[in-house]
Amino acid sequence: MSTFTYRPEVAMLSHAFNEGVLVCTVQEDPRIQRRAELANLILDLARVHQPAPVVVVIDDAAATPATASAILRARSQCTELGVVLSVASHSAPLRRLLQDGEDPTLTRLVIHTRIDTAIDAATQTL
Repeated sequence: MSTFTYRPEVAMLSHAFNEGVLVCTVQEDPRIQRRAELANLILDLARVHQPAPVVVVIDDAAATPATASAILRARSQCTELGVVLSVASHSAPLRRLLQDGEDPTLTRLVIHTRIDTAIDAATQTL
């Protein structure tokens, strides 16, 4: 398993390729000013690992409305690529933000509370 941490001004984002699944971990709040950059970074990683499914893990420190917005944008773009994106977060408020902000024209976003469950579910799409 390879791991890489990328830390532009946007937010600390690390990723690993685990069991055929791209796992991106958002560790810090991107704030409103950098949410588009975070979404684009996730999309760039998804393109590199395409067609692997993507699981975005959101740490508690990053469980903010700006992160939710970035994830929803990345999810929409990944859908256009044909890449499945799901989320893992312990934060109930963040999970509600993601559900409330979903694009009704897309299939329902899968949101897990546990990382291992999210990865296991993503491997089922392979």
